Amino acid sequence: MSEFKFCPQCATPLQWLPQLEDGGEKLRQRCPACDFTHWNNPTPVLAAIVQVGDKVLLARNAAWPGRRFALITGFMEAGETPEEGIAREIKEETQLDVLSLKLVGAYDFQRMNQVIIAYHALAQGTVSLSPELLEYRMFDLDELICWPAGTGYALGDWLKTQGREPRFMSWEEREQFEREKNEMEK
Repeated sequence: MSEFKFCPQCATPLQWLPQLEDGGEKLRQRCPACDFTHWNNPTPVLAAIVQVGDKVLLARNAAWPGRRFALITGFMEAGETPEEGIAREIKEETQLDVLSLKLVGAYDFQRMNQVIIAYHALAQGTVSLSPELLEYRMFDLDELICWPAGTGYALGDWLKTQGREPRFMSWEEREQFEREKNEMEK
């Protein structure tokens, strides 16, 4: 959970104070001077299972340790729909043109206080990665291994729609990846 330290309106230190809401009283970060409330609502994140021909593109983010590959993801911009946002992210990060989009589902990702809205995208073109991504790989559907977190569950759900039983990496493999990632962020 993100924790603000100061009020963005008046710079007074925020405090955890009770807030009366429809469901009863809840502790929220509030400003005792101007009554600003930091709601800390989850952020929507867009994700895409990008299919080019009969293969799925997974990419490795420049900020990640090891050689883990994942879906194309990004944040919505103000004034765009989720579909416009994920098409933009795919274009920005890979230079591929989106031909069609289909909603796969919405996935909880509490560790990052996010809700992931995942799409399957049919795309075409020549891949050229943005500096945000180090490399990509094109996977046959039978090669895909899902991970036990938001976008990995989306990939698993999509594979089921393709008549494939998803395979998931073990929790130990995922925990090792998280440890490496946390070390890199320090």
